[in-house]
Amino acid sequence: MPARPFAALFDMDGVLVDNTDFHINAWLQFAHRHGFPLTKDQYVANINGRVSADAMAYVFQRPIVGDELATLTEDKEGIYRELYGPHLQPAPGLLPFLDALKVANVKLAVGTSAPVSNVHFTLDGLPLRPYFDTIVDASMIQHGKPNPEIYLTAAEHVGVDPAYCVVFEDAFAGIEAGLRAGMNVIALATTHTRAELADSGAALIVDDFTSLTVDAVRALTTGG
Repeated sequence: MPARPFAALFDMDGVLVDNTDFHINAWLQFAHRHGFPLTKDQYVANINGRVSADAMAYVFQRPIVGDELATLTEDKEGIYRELYGPHLQPAPGLLPFLDALKVANVKLAVGTSAPVSNVHFTLDGLPLRPYFDTIVDASMIQHGKPNPEIYLTAAEHVGVDPAYCVVFEDAFAGIEAGLRAGMNVIALATTHTRAELADSGAALIVDDFTSLTVDAVRALTTGG
């Protein structure tokens, strides 16, 4: 009997690209400009993997909405793109792994908390967009990670039951979102160490994509 189709759902920042340090530095610069001191530990615990509205609310300690949210978000993301632009590259092993998944007819999706401008910057800048059957970004959901909406939406768009989806994440909020969606999660040790990820609930922890195979990922879906 043929193996049941499954889907691979990827976060973008810290997964498709190993850019965490650039985001951290951009947030630190942005917060400093606006008179709000921010540390790396605060970023990791309260900002990484979350949609801009939640991240900005943490930095400014008040709700940020509407035009103000849009302006501040682009301010911060402009800093990030300026810092990371000269270094933009896919994560180690990503392209061969995506090629193998496509050959195996695996459905592929991106589920990212990033704003649309950064999605264009990354997926079109490399380019990675042609690999993916659907892209779900922050503008398409009501609730950011760790709410499972983004991954449930991605699964719906590719027509695959959540039990047959595997999520690739680097952030605790994203790992929780994948687990709450009823999916297995592969954690990449880019933002957090393997030790820090050990109790995250991830089914597998890897440094990058170089050692991953389609069969290893398929084995994590319900029924193998």
